[in-house]
Formats: sequence, C-alpha cells, structure tokens
Amino acid sequence: MAGEPVTSLVVTDITVGGMTCAACVRRVEKKLAKLEGVTATVNLATGLARVSHPESVPAEDLVAAVEQAGYQAALPAPPAREDESTAVDGTEHADTAARQERERLLVTALLAVPVLVLSMVPALQFRNWQWLCFALAAPVAVWSAWPFHARAVRGLRHSTATMDTLVSLGVVASFSWSAYALFLGGAGDPGMRMPFSLLPSASDGTAHVYLEAAVSVPLFVLTGRFLETRARRGTGAALRSLAELAAKEVSVRDEHGERAIPIERLRVGQVFVVRPGERVATDGCVTEGSSAVDLSLVTGESEPVEVSTGSALVGGAVNAGGLLLVRATAVGADTQLARITRLVTDAQAGKARAQRLADAVAGVFVPVVLSIAVTVLGFWLGAGADPQAALTACVAVLVVACPCALGLATPTALMAATGRGAQLGVLVSGPQTLEALQHIDMVVLDKTGTLTTGHMSVAQVTALPGELGQDAVLRLAGAVEQGSEHPLGRAITAYARRSAGDEPLPPVRDFVATPGQGVEGLVEGHTVEVAVPDGELPPMLAEALTTAESAAHTPVLVRVDGRAEALIAVGDLVRSGSYRAVDQLRRLGIRPVLATGDRKAPAQAVAAALGIEDVHARCSPEDKAALVRQLQQEGYRVAVVGDGVNDAAALAGADLGIAMGTGTDVAIGAADLTLVRGDIEALVDAVRLARRTLGTIRANLVWAFGYNVVTVPLAMVGLLNPMVAAAAMSASSVLVVCNSLRLRAWQPSPARGRGARSRKTGAR
Repeated sequence: MAGEPVTSLVVTDITVGGMTCAACVRRVEKKLAKLEGVTATVNLATGLARVSHPESVPAEDLVAAVEQAGYQAALPAPPAREDESTAVDGTEHADTAARQERERLLVTALLAVPVLVLSMVPALQFRNWQWLCFALAAPVAVWSAWPFHARAVRGLRHSTATMDTLVSLGVVASFSWSAYALFLGGAGDPGMRMPFSLLPSASDGTAHVYLEAAVSVPLFVLTGRFLETRARRGTGAALRSLAELAAKEVSVRDEHGERAIPIERLRVGQVFVVRPGERVATDGCVTEGSSAVDLSLVTGESEPVEVSTGSALVGGAVNAGGLLLVRATAVGADTQLARITRLVTDAQAGKARAQRLADAVAGVFVPVVLSIAVTVLGFWLGAGADPQAALTACVAVLVVACPCALGLATPTALMAATGRGAQLGVLVSGPQTLEALQHIDMVVLDKTGTLTTGHMSVAQVTALPGELGQDAVLRLAGAVEQGSEHPLGRAITAYARRSAGDEPLPPVRDFVATPGQGVEGLVEGHTVEVAVPDGELPPMLAEALTTAESAAHTPVLVRVDGRAEALIAVGDLVRSGSYRAVDQLRRLGIRPVLATGDRKAPAQAVAAALGIEDVHARCSPEDKAALVRQLQQEGYRVAVVGDGVNDAAALAGADLGIAMGTGTDVAIGAADLTLVRGDIEALVDAVRLARRTLGTIRANLVWAFGYNVVTVPLAMVGLLNPMVAAAAMSASSVLVVCNSLRLRAWQPSPARGRGARSRKTGAR
C-alpha cells in the first residue's frame, strides 16, 4: 500500500557448530524464522546458515538466536589482509579439533575392542572377565561418549532432542543395566559365562550384561562420524581448490622498478609480471609479451589458450610459456575467480525440494523415535517379557534410528556436483537449477557468441562514391562503435583502427545502443548510425548485401546524417563444438531452436550447418522474450542460452537461463547457469551432470528413508542386537556420503563423431 515503508532484505552467512543431524538443521531454521521477517536455509554438510533478514534485524541477533537454540554460532571472519593470523588460527583450530577427534576414536577403540571380543567369543571368557570388561567400558561410556551426553543435555535445556539424545540414552541405558546386572543381578559371579547371539535371547535366570552395546555404540558412531567428516571434506575439495588458486603475492612493475607486494595491495591499472610457470595473480589485459596459458582449473578449458598484447587474462590461470606483463582490470571480489567461488558457495547453500521434505520429517523424527522406544519398553514389559529383553529392544530402537542420513542426502551430493561442475566450466546457482536442467525439453540458442565464436572480423566494405569516401565512412563507423559491447561493433572498431594507422578514432557523443538493431551517435558533427540493413537500399549496396548473405556473412549498414553510405560484411566462425552439442542435445531429448537478431539468410546458413530446423531471424529482445513465452504456453520447459544484453530479457523469462561465460555481465546476471569456458558443449555436460546429481540425491533419500523404515521395526520386535544396530546406524550416514562422493569422479560422455569444419557466418 502507498505510504508503507519498503524494508530491504540483506543476506548474512552464519557458521553454526554442534549440528549432528537433520533434526538440528530443522531446529536452527525454525529458531531463526521466529525473528520477524527472517528466513534461513541451513546446510548440515557445510555447517553454514544463509539468513535473509531485514536491515532492522542486526546480525548479532541472528547469532544470539542460534545460540539460544543450543548451538555455537559465529559470523564468518573478515578476509585476512597482510596479517594472515586469522586464517592461520582458523586452520590451527580445525587441525586441533581433527586431532582430538582422532585421539578420542583411537582411545575408544583400544578400550572397546577387548570388551567386544570377550563378549562375542564365550571361549575366551575367563574367571571375572566381566569385571575387566566393566573397567574398560566405564571410560568409554563416560569419556568417549561425553560429546553425545553434553549435546544431549544442552538439547534438553532447550527442550529439543537430536540424534545425540538417542545415542546418549542408548549408552546410558546399556551401561546402567550392565552395572545393575553385575552388582545386583547375579552377573558378577566370578565364574559367570555369557553366550553371544546376534538376536536377543531370553534370560536364563541371570541378568545379562550389555557392555558390548555400551562400548560399540560410541565406537561405531565415532568411527562413522570420523569417516563421514573426511568424506564430507572430500565433497568440498573442488571449492577449496578454487580458493587455493588465489595468489598471495604479486610482482608489480612501475617507474620504481619491480617489487613483490601482497595481493591485497594490488590496484586496478597496475602492471604486474607473470613468469613462466606462475599463476596469473588477478584478471587483467596483456600489455607486453605472448604465451600460452592453462585455464583448465578456472574455466575447464582442456587446451592451453594463446595470448598476446591486448588479450584478456583470468586470475588463477597458469602461464605455460613466455614472460607476460599484465595490467590489472579487476581485483579482490570483482575477479572472475572470486565470482566463480561465490557462485559455487551460493549453490551449495540451497536445498532441493526433496531435501525440504526430508528436513520436515527430521524435525519430528527424534521425538517420534523416543516415543516409539518408550512404547516398545512398555509393551514388552506389559506383555510379561523378560526386563532385559524389553530393554534390549528399547536400546536397539534408540541406537538404530538415523536422522543423519536424511540431512546429508542432498547437501553432500550438491557439494560434490557443484564442485565437479566448476571444474568442468559449469556454474549453477543452486539445486533449483539442477532440477530445472533435468526437465528442460526445449533450448533457445542465440547465434553470435553462442553457436559461433564471437571472434568476428570485417570481410568486405562497400562504400558509395561521394564526398565522404570509404576511409571516412569507415572511420566514422568505427568511432561510433567504440561504445558498443557487441562482437560486431568490436570487429568494426578494430578494423577501423587498423585502417587509420596512427591516427586515433574521434570520440562519440550522445551514444545510443538499441539491442538487436544497432548503434547511433554524434561523431565530428555527423549523426552516424550503424545498424542491421532495413528497407530499400541503393543498387550497389543491395548487391553487396546479397553477396554478403550468400557467403553467410552479417551485413551492417552505415548511415551518415540519414543517408546510406556503406555496407560492411562481417564474418564469424561456428564453434567446432556446436556441431556435436546440437546433436547431443537431440539425443538427450532436447529440441534446439535458433533465435537471432541477424537477417534470415545468415541465420538459416548457420541453422542448416548445425541441423537446426526451427529458426527465428531478425528477433529483437522483445521478440526473443515473446518466443520464450509462446513456447512455454505450448507446454515446453524452455531454456535460453545467450551472451549479450539483447538476451537478458529472454534469459530472465525462461524456465532456465544459461549465459555464456564469455558474454556480458548483464546476461550472466540474468542467468541461472553460466558456462564459464564459453563452449556450448558445456551445456550438454551440465544436463548430464544435473541428471546424475538428482539421481544420486534420490538414491540417497530412498536409502535414508528406507533404512529407517526397515531397521526401526526390526528393533521394535526384538530382532536387532544393539551392537549391530550401532554399526548399521553409523554405516548409513557413511554410505550416503560415499554415494555422493562418486560425483567427484563423474566424467562427461566422450563426443560422438567429429564436427564438421568451421564455416564463416555472422550475427548481430
């Protein structure tokens, strides 16, 4: 309503510690959601909460809310500058925690293994063996399981129950019953022997001890979490490798000579040195030298790329050849490497629809399991069963239930997939993008810079005889195109500069660009328009137009003060990968459509070369957006691939917007997915990776739900030994993470057949 203030939302990331299962995730999200205007998405695998909140809600209140839920919370530390003590301290803290975890597991194994062996092999049971087992089990039940007890008590103080509650109760119940049996139940007799069975058995008049359950639960759960932590760290390896590409120091060269400075002190415009074998410190433009650079770790390009004076460079690339001098064009958070890392991190913070269902189930999972355990205990005691058999079933229910697998099903797969995608030059904005990729059945392709390389060159200039002449017209056209972002404009400007020699092009004023049509501006008192030919042309230019179109070139008309003066034919190359990509898209059940602002003849030439039947030429940005809406109304799920300003509206309106990484920031900003390496074949890789990832997520969730559906009833009816239950519960989470880890090794299918040779073409 009018008059109401508009509250802007900000996004804050919070590191959350102490979460162990999906129930923890659900509790943190609900606690944050109680703050007015706040929504949160919490990732169990990364321990990160992404919170959207009004500016009126300070970040400190968000941290306090998480802490009130019973968990540790902290805002991410600011990036270290010259003093990297913060990063070092963080690394030391992580190393210390990992070392303590290993030590706890090692001590637990040394104490627990003798207890398990003596309990499971009656032939080894000597006189008073049970008292030795009790002495060994006591520190396991108290010290080894202390983290579970502490978190369970903390949860109790906040009126919540998590997986730690189940583990703690299982250990306490098993050890307490064993202590009762030893001291009061007759099991402490020096000559006592206890048979072992995987299935609970009836009492022979003497209370059995369950020390093997008391030690196996902490042992197996600690082992499972240790393996799970290592595996989860593996899923984020690709993201860490991206972060490691960032340079720490750079050699700058200026009037004072050459000196090394921390990368944080490098500024845009400074010139720095890249020697053979060194990484490019930041995004820049080569000012001197030539070489080949390896972009495989940044953009997924498999072959080294030749660069020379004027070539753009990406930070993180490796110089494989000669000495380069580079002028910095972006630093810090503005570099392409930083944007890639940020996109991957953002993608890993999201949740698929299926995971939201799993989290909703996990929110009530632990209370339901506790209710079932109490019900099972009461039922067996009420039915006249032996107390220790009833307790065994109760403990088995507590121990076997595993909400961890539910919480890890999606984030671990998503972490592995987004990291692998980044290595292949495919950046997704989140799980919703993967879901949309799986279901698209129509893709609308732009031509220039998408199906073609976008590296255009002037093939022919035809100028009308008159007072201006070809050189003057070309000079005016190159001047007005200086303000254009389109590959056509860059090609015309470069050609005009070469033709002018040492004479600089004049400046342009009142510049106006009409996406999909052309540009106009005032140069040296003349109104100059460079645009797609439209309407009737003088015979000489009409003939040149026909010749250009027959050669699959893009014709561009130059008007000076409203009069047609020249026609410039610009050529481009179809990407070699476009042939394979279009064929493979069809094999995946995706129909390709070509939509371009170019004239019909060049558009059809490219479509015929690639085998695309549906062609839409002379499309304005509004036409492309309308085409997308029309296809959606016909029932298609539409993806749009583009690289320019004229594609932004269609990208935003599609079910899935896909930007070429070589395109403009406007196109990339409007897209859901970015093909960093600028190769249309990366789209095929993206579709296949999305289908594999969602298949992995579904398998993880089926396992997580199915495991609990099968094992909990077995425990309820007394068919599951607590020790076996503990091992099964630990294995459940490890299996989910290991299944996700397979995505790290996923490889695109080899290209089928060879593409035809590149052909000349063009587009506006």
